[in-house]
Amino acid sequence: MRHRYGSKGAVAVLGFLIVVSLLVLPAFSSAQDTTLVAKKVAAGPALDGKLDATWQQAAPLTVKVSGGKNLPGGATEVSLRALYDAEKVYFLAQWKVPAKGERRAPFQKQADGTWKQLKDPTDEGGDDNVYYEDKLALIWAIKAPTFEKSGCFAGCHLGETKAFGNKYLPAGETGDIWHWKSIRTGSVNQIDDQYLDDTKYDKEKAPEAGRKSDPKTGGGYADNKLVNGKPQWARKANAPAPPYFILDSEKEAFDDSKYKAGDEVPGILVAPFTGDRGEIPAVATFADGTWTLEWSRKLVTGSQYDVQFDDLKKKYAFGVAVFANAQVRHAFHPGARFLTFGE
Repeated sequence: MRHRYGSKGAVAVLGFLIVVSLLVLPAFSSAQDTTLVAKKVAAGPALDGKLDATWQQAAPLTVKVSGGKNLPGGATEVSLRALYDAEKVYFLAQWKVPAKGERRAPFQKQADGTWKQLKDPTDEGGDDNVYYEDKLALIWAIKAPTFEKSGCFAGCHLGETKAFGNKYLPAGETGDIWHWKSIRTGSVNQIDDQYLDDTKYDKEKAPEAGRKSDPKTGGGYADNKLVNGKPQWARKANAPAPPYFILDSEKEAFDDSKYKAGDEVPGILVAPFTGDRGEIPAVATFADGTWTLEWSRKLVTGSQYDVQFDDLKKKYAFGVAVFANAQVRHAFHPGARFLTFGE
């Protein structure tokens, strides 16, 4: 979860606001319920992206997030619920957005027959807020005492040669990132399993600083590219978008004769992750301006890159961020939230 702002002045202002929030908002946060209690069930729900009767057993935790792009007043609320059985923990999240973000960097056929990839005209590099996708991200403390106290702010470092800053934790600390991306991973019913460590930014050696992905054995997403001025790949039967993704298993060679001016071709190819990075199945639905995302994960995975829910008497710190058709300008909250396991 990274912040991006268009100028050094804006970065300075945001930095000041974050400092103020760290000093002032803890009192506000402490007045709110900050704990999500997972309800024990004999068997977890089938993942279908619906708030069905099984979920009514779980008390919701509302997390207010603000400071995001493309949201009314920059804010929205995330309602979280959790269940668990002997093997897995299950989550359901709901949040509202003004419009469904799905038109991620498509290619569009122009009136003169050429093809153009659509991008945010104000994007200075890595900050598209027009042609992107909706996302939800959670960070969990693995070994991160600073994160447990201040939440995601423990990993936010504005500036440092990037207008949007960098993400890394203090020395020796690690976190688990669960990053749902509606087009790139939601299309194959997964959450991208990543992690955060203490690697500082280095232009050549560590351009992503502490943000890294769990190992994978296959699958993932890759950009569709222009080859000789035309998209390299097309959807099955060369059907135009939407949807705004191409399943790698169904991709076809691009046939320009199948498209008219104004038609669009997805800018991304997708396939399910296999291996450590693909161990969080997730199903989402969108209706009446609300996303409902349902997912599960084993309580204990054994991976060094994952938070292990191996002590059901312990509380686990996490943070939440909402990206409303935004590449990096997400809505966030001060402080940490906590997961506990009830009866």
